[in-house]
Amino acid sequence: MTGRRTHLLTGAGSGIGAELADRLSERGDRLVLVARSAERAAELEQRFAGASTLVADLADPTTIEQLALPARLESVVHAAGVVELGPVAELSTAAWVEQTTVNLVAPAALTRAALPALRAARGTVVLVNSGAGLAAHPQWAAYAASKHGLRALADSLRAEEAPHGVRVTSVYPGRTATAMQRKVHEQEGKAYDPADWIRPGTVADAVLQVLDLPRDATLTDVTVRPGPR
Repeated sequence: MTGRRTHLLTGAGSGIGAELADRLSERGDRLVLVARSAERAAELEQRFAGASTLVADLADPTTIEQLALPARLESVVHAAGVVELGPVAELSTAAWVEQTTVNLVAPAALTRAALPALRAARGTVVLVNSGAGLAAHPQWAAYAASKHGLRALADSLRAEEAPHGVRVTSVYPGRTATAMQRKVHEQEGKAYDPADWIRPGTVADAVLQVLDLPRDATLTDVTVRPGPR
């Protein structure tokens, strides 16, 4: 199922979101990209020919309420996210607030704003989650809490929007070779070799399979793990 469809993406500036935007653009689909500033929007428009941009700061979800969204959206893909590791005993309130706001509250607010367009197209919501959304480990409490919440958002939304024909999928990538993963390794004090981890394009391919799935089925949860070495 291909063709000229319209997709709203966050996180298109790097990593999985950028790879997905590349693939959708290459096949001729329309891109509507959320950027945190006018400068970032200009960069995205230059990189992805024909893309339109919307400026909103995911760290301040109230900015989402002012967005003028298309009348139809075949998909909304939430690929943006932030991470800050640390034990509960030491992690600042600001770190908790930033991660839960960007990783959970902003996707909820953007999805709410996009629901009329998604219902009109019987579209798909894809929430790029994390292995941390399935299990929490030491130092990961805040990030994992935000991603566990994102999973809950997806599960509730799926049941609520099924009568409107909207499909909802959570994608749980394991460690992926992105700028975020480089930061995580720095915080863990470990050497980083991107060859050790999943390529962002591999996760983008999994998201494309979700977006192109025939209407007779839905993929509720997709887990992507690093392959054997």
